[in-house]
Amino acid sequence: MSGSRRRTVADPPKLAVVGTSGYAFSYLHRARILHDEGLVRFAGMADIRVPSAAAIALLPEGGTAHVGVDDLLRRCRPDITVVATPPHAHVRVGGAVLRAGGDLLLETPPVLDLAGFRTLSRLAAENGSACQTGFQSFGSPALPVLRAAIAAGRLGEIAGVGAAGAWIRTDAYYRRNPWAGRRWLDGEAVVDGALTNPFSHAVATALLVGGVGGRDPAEIALELYGTRDIEADDTACLRIRFDRGPEIVVAASLCAEQDHEPYVVVHGKKGRAKFWYKSHRLELDDERVHLGEPVDLLRNLVAHHRDPAGVPLLAPLPATRAFASVVEAVRDAPSPARIPPGWIRTAGEGASRHPVVRGIGEEVAVAADRLALFSEIGVPWANAVRRGAQRTG
Repeated sequence: MSGSRRRTVADPPKLAVVGTSGYAFSYLHRARILHDEGLVRFAGMADIRVPSAAAIALLPEGGTAHVGVDDLLRRCRPDITVVATPPHAHVRVGGAVLRAGGDLLLETPPVLDLAGFRTLSRLAAENGSACQTGFQSFGSPALPVLRAAIAAGRLGEIAGVGAAGAWIRTDAYYRRNPWAGRRWLDGEAVVDGALTNPFSHAVATALLVGGVGGRDPAEIALELYGTRDIEADDTACLRIRFDRGPEIVVAASLCAEQDHEPYVVVHGKKGRAKFWYKSHRLELDDERVHLGEPVDLLRNLVAHHRDPAGVPLLAPLPATRAFASVVEAVRDAPSPARIPPGWIRTAGEGASRHPVVRGIGEEVAVAADRLALFSEIGVPWANAVRRGAQRTG
């Protein structure tokens, strides 16, 4: 934000939230808590339609609700704005915030291609604004400890970083909004696949831990699979290589027998580390490390707004450049290959129905442990798909 809009310590910055339903609703709660603590003035909220009564009830006295971001920015002139809209609106809405000179917290996935990344980076620089992304794992107390262990050579030279995740997603999940499970909607990229939305934190955190999050990949190899009649993948893996630095391998599925807590594993020549990024657990060579509490990224942005030189952003947009390359690669990749029916069973009924890929919880773990793609670790259905593609070709 430009210096003319900076406020004194005695004058809390004005905070607004764009998006009021779904996950965005949690930001309204956090904004109200920060307001009640005197750290911000929760000035307003906006959505493409009139916010719900439950959302408006979270506004303090004097706070206003708006239809559309332009009206919010014009009337409220917020110093800090959270954008928690559908991902394909992030560049447009986030760009409007930055053009108005405000600091921005952009929910994940922050952008869907490098063009969007460059646009928001340019606007932030031109307007002197801060741009924080919503990768909550970047605020974990495990990361400074892990970085220190790597820098001290405790793990030896880092050969690679793996990540694995396997969750259940039901039919209701794919009915939650018009863009669920889509690659494109009305000509706009959506890219709502396993790696790029539900497990975007796994990808971005592995890149961050590997020290390559702000760089351009030299090579991205993708294996995208599906079990449903949707455009996007629900089971996938990828390998990312750089001109220098460790390779990154991430394997994930939304077709698990049961939910598995996702994690990142660092493979060093002398040891390894494992980081469960949702619960902020860390093990160094199988030894549990006791940690403090994670830092809330909105609080971090508020503190940075007050003291930009003394409080660095924990999840700045530049640290997600490689992630933007991954989303773009997934967007432009061939359509996901269908996993053969013999490897899938159906669990649940009605809205709770969901496909289960046999053994996928173990297979994503093996991929992360071996730094190998599904086809390279002998996953039977992956090899069957590859053989079928070769015959077709």
